[in-house]
Amino acid sequence: MLSRRSILAIATLLVLTVAVAAVIIGSATQESAFAYTQDPYHPDHRVDVEHYTFRLELSDESDEIAGRASVDIAFRESGVDTVRLDLVGMTVSDVTVSDAAATDPTNENNRNSATSDNARAVAFDHQDGVLIVPLERTARKGERLRIDVTYAGVPEDGLIISQNKHGARTFFGDNWPNRARHWLPTVDHVSEKATVAFEVTAPNHYQVIATGELVEEVGVDETRRLSRFKGSVPIPPKVMVIGVARFAVEESGVVEGVPISSWVYPEDRENGFREYARAVQVVEYFIDQIGPFPYAKLGNVQSTTRYGGMENAGNIFYSENSVSGTGASEGLIAHEIAHQWFGDSVTEADWYHIWLSEGFATYFTQLYMEHTYGRERMNTGLAAQRTAIIRYHQRNPDSPVIDTTIVDLNDLLSTNSYQKGGWVLHMLRQQVGTADFWEGIRAYYERHRDGNALTGDLQDAMEDASGQDLGWFFDQWLRRAGQPQIDVTWSNAEDGGVSVLVRQLQDSEPFRFPLDISFAHEDSTSEPVTVTLDVTQKQQTFQVDPGVQAATAELDPNVWLLMEGDISYSGRR
Repeated sequence: MLSRRSILAIATLLVLTVAVAAVIIGSATQESAFAYTQDPYHPDHRVDVEHYTFRLELSDESDEIAGRASVDIAFRESGVDTVRLDLVGMTVSDVTVSDAAATDPTNENNRNSATSDNARAVAFDHQDGVLIVPLERTARKGERLRIDVTYAGVPEDGLIISQNKHGARTFFGDNWPNRARHWLPTVDHVSEKATVAFEVTAPNHYQVIATGELVEEVGVDETRRLSRFKGSVPIPPKVMVIGVARFAVEESGVVEGVPISSWVYPEDRENGFREYARAVQVVEYFIDQIGPFPYAKLGNVQSTTRYGGMENAGNIFYSENSVSGTGASEGLIAHEIAHQWFGDSVTEADWYHIWLSEGFATYFTQLYMEHTYGRERMNTGLAAQRTAIIRYHQRNPDSPVIDTTIVDLNDLLSTNSYQKGGWVLHMLRQQVGTADFWEGIRAYYERHRDGNALTGDLQDAMEDASGQDLGWFFDQWLRRAGQPQIDVTWSNAEDGGVSVLVRQLQDSEPFRFPLDISFAHEDSTSEPVTVTLDVTQKQQTFQVDPGVQAATAELDPNVWLLMEGDISYSGRR
């Protein structure tokens, strides 16, 4: 999601959860336990939602929607006697519970047969946005049930029913972080992933796009059409959506068997198709670098959403103003597509680890820019992001990237999660080397694809790839506020070498980091020489030999370090 995102209007500049039990995500434990106690919302992880089917009826006569949701659940433990679902602002008319023996909830035949004569109406409790479904008896471990919820109402959020900039009526799901509950009965948490199917009945002058593959379109009557979509990959509710509007649609290409399409308002057809076609080369790059695309399709959709872009799984919703035809949204497109791997497929198990989503998308945008336009383009973006991080720290001096003091989840959409999270990945790349960095990224994706992860899981993958102990690195850059403030002075020594004094000026303990300094020679025709200093103390003196008498020096010439710093000459040449 672009900030979500601040509209990546700083396009290349910008370019949340409980820890699930180890049996679910295999995360290391102290971090998992801590995250669980900090999360303001604790899903009942004894209950596993395996599949949702949402049947929705939309109309032009009013903004009221009619819905029926089938929620297929399995019990990880015995002793559960109620199931909690989140549903805000809707009127629930009926809830039934059925025995469901289906082992494959994505199988259409199994799903239909499970809704059978054994459905029993239950006396549900629905208040304060929580739907409590009582069970007739306590459930047994391994048992499966289906809960059907019939409801209706006007969504106050989540499903945005409005007019687009051309005055046409539109319906767009916009669920982040936990706003699916305003129109879909779900366990509305990033750690509770499930497959999903949508069956949308809408006026037949609209086109419908939704999570999953389109399996059927059929006329209901003279004015309405049913569109059915089925997804086979578990995803969190934040990225389960529909989009209903008048669209112009174009197939942009196919990459490794994945069809990529553009869905834009008819008035923006030409510019929109040209703008969104860039998705093809972005997908090609990320597949090559990370691994297989996680979903059956990718639709790039012009929409009326709250954010600059929202990385809904398999169908990204971009701001309606993202369409210019000039290529200005390339960074936004790269950011949201990167989320398909990181945020959607590998999903943070806790809200406070959102940097595993937003920091990844921000840095992978820069990696795409480096690949497409060269290192200088990337360095320009990183330098601008570094400036933004420093300014953010000045306003929020006690805020680390993983900040468990935040109460309003929207406050997690900060410079720390985006730009600083991205910079942490950039410095991690330098720390382990580019080859080991990509090996670690690919291992992290493969291990946690279609599941959840915490920061410790990324650390494990990177340590395995590099053979390094990286605990200090992750603690320093993610759980500690700020960055080093350094003052560097240098002088030419009589023996022809250079003496360098590095002082860390921040009030807190010293940071540990490699510091690159480039020395240019008196002979302007010679290439500058870069030396790397291993800085670990508040004040250190280094003796280095750049080869010949140095005339000028530059800090961090290749833009590898997140720091505030100055360098100056001291003494006589």
